[in-house]
Amino acid sequence: MTPIVDDNGIVDSSVVAEQQWGIAAMTRIASIPFYNDVGDRSVGTFIPMLFFKNDYVFFEGLEFGAYLYQPDDEAFEINALTRMRFVDIPATYQNGYEGDTADIGIQYSYPFADIWTADLEFMTDSRFNWHSNASISGVYESGDWEIKPKATLRFKSRDFNSVYYGFSNYEFGQDVSAGVDAKVGLDIRYHVISNLYLMGSTAVTRLDNNAYESSIVQERYQGEFYFGFGFFNDKNKAPKSALSNKRYVRIAHGWATPSNIGDILKFNSEKDEFNNQLSSVFYGHPLTDELFGLPIDIYLTPGIVHHWSSDVQSSSTEYVAAIKAYYTVDWPVKWRIGVAEGLSYIDNVTYIESKEMIEKDKVPSQLLNYLDFSLDINVGDLLAQDGLNNMWLGYSIHHRSAIFEKASQYGRIKGGSNYNSIYLQLDF
Repeated sequence: MTPIVDDNGIVDSSVVAEQQWGIAAMTRIASIPFYNDVGDRSVGTFIPMLFFKNDYVFFEGLEFGAYLYQPDDEAFEINALTRMRFVDIPATYQNGYEGDTADIGIQYSYPFADIWTADLEFMTDSRFNWHSNASISGVYESGDWEIKPKATLRFKSRDFNSVYYGFSNYEFGQDVSAGVDAKVGLDIRYHVISNLYLMGSTAVTRLDNNAYESSIVQERYQGEFYFGFGFFNDKNKAPKSALSNKRYVRIAHGWATPSNIGDILKFNSEKDEFNNQLSSVFYGHPLTDELFGLPIDIYLTPGIVHHWSSDVQSSSTEYVAAIKAYYTVDWPVKWRIGVAEGLSYIDNVTYIESKEMIEKDKVPSQLLNYLDFSLDINVGDLLAQDGLNNMWLGYSIHHRSAIFEKASQYGRIKGGSNYNSIYLQLDF
């Protein structure tokens, strides 16, 4: 990230250049390769996606990573990587099976021939069922079109094949030997206008002999298809060297409510009978200060949330990554409305979420979609103190949900949690 230098040659740390960013909504439809008693041959899921890249970390839809090492000549890079992986079984069984997972691992990436990149990866799930990938991908750009072909060979360990193609963790499952499957795919992005893009991708996987010969597997070939839209940097505009919005830190405290968002917005929020509470700290990193030519500030906002212990729950920690937009109104003082979309992972599901899932006989999900709705006012304007113009006092709704059973990665459930919170936000 190039530092911003003023006329005197001094680095201005409060100014940030426009970043590479994006937010998208995609629907994934995949064929089901397994025999099943409900006769489903395909399954779909809705996937919100984040995109961001700087010198240290990257979000790329289903992937999140950190750059561990890159030589000065940028001949290659070594990255820590997390990638979401889907287990395509009928939607009816996805909550009980809890198959969708985020694999973690190490990636060696080697760019060559200008538009091509070769990657080697060693990945494992949370139970140390490992696999490795060798892939080649390219990037072609022509006018408003961006096309990315990719081919991957995946070596799956015996444990991995047994769990995901033999369902060996169930009584009816079986042991499946290691194998290598192959996948070819194509990602397409089309620039419609300004920050709006249409997106799609397709891929076909050919299973190895050992996986295909499992008595549970019906089809050797599996297809998948993604389609949706997103908001990204306008490719027809040069990135701004200096943004008007600043970094921020937000400190908040919230109280749980069993009410849904609709009731909260109607000022009809009920109090949680056990008074469950949270405290949070969020950092805001400026991405851009306009969207479709309008003065809308966009931020990447990671955060950490502490859920306090109570009579019905132990303490837990929630981790959030989101993109947030603010629109400022300057009358009669400056105030802002904001909305954020992202991901939330909690290490121990809270009472207010688990209670609802128990009532519905569902398994709660630690990973859920995250939303934040906020309204704040500038403290400097409110008190007529210019020295406090970098301070905002506000109210927000801290929301976790599973998108009404439409998302397999969130456990195919309907439910979540809401917290009414107050916050103090400092720009710097």
